[in-house]
Amino acid sequence: MHQLLAQGRILLDGLAAESISQVVGPFTHVVLDQRVLQAEQPRYIMLNKPPGMVSATCDEQHSTVLDLVSAPNAKSLHIVGRLDFNSTGLLLLTNDGRWSRGVSSPQKGVVKTYRVQLEQPFRSDYREAFAAGLYFAFENITTRPAEIRRLSDLSRGRSVEGRYHQIKRMFGYFNNRVLNLHRLSIGALSLDPKLHQGAWRELTLSELNALGVEHCYREVLPSGSDCPA
Repeated sequence: MHQLLAQGRILLDGLAAESISQVVGPFTHVVLDQRVLQAEQPRYIMLNKPPGMVSATCDEQHSTVLDLVSAPNAKSLHIVGRLDFNSTGLLLLTNDGRWSRGVSSPQKGVVKTYRVQLEQPFRSDYREAFAAGLYFAFENITTRPAEIRRLSDLSRGRSVEGRYHQIKRMFGYFNNRVLNLHRLSIGALSLDPKLHQGAWRELTLSELNALGVEHCYREVLPSGSDCPA
């Protein structure tokens, strides 16, 4: 190994490796004697989830959201923040484990925004209760504060906007069933209005930066870049 390093025969992201202790991440491009040993690229995908699909990498009974993605190495992707079977809207997919943990971590405080249709009329007292957090005795937990606002009347109920991943459960606290739930945004990233249900596209660099979570999207990763999965 030392001889290979001394002769400059190992390249990491196009630069000669300097040490056997040099960090090699899952997305480091590794070449030995012009032979590519590792060339995995980080993938960050936005998908408009349709109803009737499972947010999972595989399922024996139902189609999964990964069935919609025709990208290379799609099977290496995992889901960032699942949606229920009949819920719709913004879903993120990636092969970058650290990035997905950052987006999903409560400590990062990445806010998710939903549009919800309710079975019963929206009540003004929901706002205060959601803002304070709701206590569920069975798990002995109190939900994080959430913001909601009434948008418009719908034929089967009311439409509201909420910010929390347990929206259905929180409305269930008031015995008000959620008929439809649609995720509009995750942090500063909004669902592309040009994406029809079932369609997907790669996230842009500016979109990734706007989320404020460290990622590995670069034209060429710096040698030894520390982007662990």
